[in-house]
Amino acid sequence: MTTNNPGGTGRGSNAPSRREQILSAAAELFARYGFHGVGIDDIGAAVGISGPALYRHFRSKDAMLGEMLTGISERLLHGGRARTVNAGDPLTALEALVAWHVEFALTNSALITVHLRDLDSLTEPDRHRVRELQRGYVEVWVDTLRRCRPGTAEHTARASAHAVLGLINSTPHSALLDTARMSELLHRMAMNALLADHEDGHGTR
Repeated sequence: MTTNNPGGTGRGSNAPSRREQILSAAAELFARYGFHGVGIDDIGAAVGISGPALYRHFRSKDAMLGEMLTGISERLLHGGRARTVNAGDPLTALEALVAWHVEFALTNSALITVHLRDLDSLTEPDRHRVRELQRGYVEVWVDTLRRCRPGTAEHTARASAHAVLGLINSTPHSALLDTARMSELLHRMAMNALLADHEDGHGTR
């Protein structure tokens, strides 16, 4: 997985389109300076075109952020569903789900940073769509965890999912090891946390 496709609009080849190049450059700039600290001219300069020329690809900087964050939310949801559906058993599904999110976080640190910091800068329709996709993604985790640990209360599974996603998403600030060792560490910590005994694991919803 690469950072060349923040919006999830790949063309089936390794070479990113101009639109994808713009989104990738914008993600890096937004992560470094914040959405409101970056202008259209800054993004244009990063991809070698004038700021106004960006309007041939995106109607506004808001639209750029909207496609960026909606796109990564769609990728996470579809990727998570695909990995759990194709798994042979619940534990394998949970392992695959953790591996998927760890890989995404370690290879898309700029997007993770933008998502965590600039979500509130989205227009209301885009923010609603991202939240909707996020809820769907969390429910994939909740369902997988409850199948892996029958009897776990729904609210406990949801709290566990949010906590582990928060752990993995902290990697832009905490990735102090090389990618392979950080991936192994995050995977082990996430699985240990998800499979730990919970006092209210058999409680009611």
